[in-house]
Amino acid sequence: MSLKLGVPSKGRLMEKTFAWFEKRGITLSRTGSDREYAGRVDGIDGMSLVLLSAGEIPRELAAGRIHLGVTGTDLVHEKLPRWEQQAEQVAPLGFGQADLIIAVPACWVDVDTLDDLDAASAAFRARHGHRLRIATKYHRLVREFLTDSGVADYALVDSQGATEGTVKNETAEAIADITSTGETLRANHLKILEDGLILRSQATLWRSRVARCADADKAVLDDLLDRLHRVA
Repeated sequence: MSLKLGVPSKGRLMEKTFAWFEKRGITLSRTGSDREYAGRVDGIDGMSLVLLSAGEIPRELAAGRIHLGVTGTDLVHEKLPRWEQQAEQVAPLGFGQADLIIAVPACWVDVDTLDDLDAASAAFRARHGHRLRIATKYHRLVREFLTDSGVADYALVDSQGATEGTVKNETAEAIADITSTGETLRANHLKILEDGLILRSQATLWRSRVARCADADKAVLDDLLDRLHRVA
């Protein structure tokens, strides 16, 4: 058995993760073609690389099928209820930063805060006979945030495409989505609520709290963590 490290299988997230480990003396590489999800680890013995989608990594950590994994804070918090019992943050990687936020049409001049949104939601339901729709991929995080904030008359609608476009396409009245610069929001005539920050996210190395570790695996893990923490 070897210690299993799960890393995003493509794109800039994979490349930046590889570079982050390289700076710490550990070389990660894909083996085979881009369509294959096999990889290798050089620079430390007793570790294997598993290439997965970023969205799969929280599930694999929670199931104990991988010991370590790189994915966004947002995905761990969204996909793993009581995530603290299943995964532990090892290190933020310093890239992939994005904020999960609530945004409304810029033309809603009287809606700047969550209290305003609550009032607008009640007025919307009274006028239209159905709840104001908020498009999102992050149902659990958004629902918990809005409940804690006292916003009541809304309905979450699932968005797996370009969430920012749902208001223009009239499939939602507001959105809750990840943004890094805000440019796409502005291009779609949306504004972030002043107190609408749900979560700050970035690429992070996580350790599974439930994956089984033989003594040899624990020694590899200790060696790895020592190396990672030696480099700022």
